[in-house]
Amino acid sequence: MTGALRTAGEAFPAGADSVLSHPLFGGGLPPLAEHHLREAGLNYHLSEAAEDHLRQANRHAPDHFAVLIGFYRFYFYKGRLDEALDIGRICLAKAAREKNIAADWRDVRPEDAGFADLDDVLARFYMFCLKGYAYLNMRLGDLGEGRVAVAKLLELDPTDRVNAKLLSDVLERAERGDE
Repeated sequence: MTGALRTAGEAFPAGADSVLSHPLFGGGLPPLAEHHLREAGLNYHLSEAAEDHLRQANRHAPDHFAVLIGFYRFYFYKGRLDEALDIGRICLAKAAREKNIAADWRDVRPEDAGFADLDDVLARFYMFCLKGYAYLNMRLGDLGEGRVAVAKLLELDPTDRVNAKLLSDVLERAERGDE
């Protein structure tokens, strides 16, 4: 895939089926886990029920990207940022394991993975996890950790395809007292 978003009705390029079958897009998700993820979404307004469905999905597909993303989104949008950060750390570690790169994001180098390759969905997911990690640390008051994570993102992605510069700008404004 080219990495560009496609509108409804546009055909996907050759090989798109293999990309869409990636676990990041729900590939390999057992039907019961998929059912519980769907129910979690439908019951989002009922926090206890939604979270129970997420736990059920996790029982059927532990450590699956789709389940982890479901937990992350639930916690993030419910304002449970500490828990979202915990899940973000798990996602970052899982992506590092699957890409066979350093477990500590501070030790990852641009040449360790295809961070500039739009077709490398796992490398891009890794960067988005790191961006979420930076953002959540900033929101939770750890501006120093957020700053270091943003700097790492800009090192891995010098063309700033994941828009880490935005977080850097927010940090600069916060330091000046503009926010």
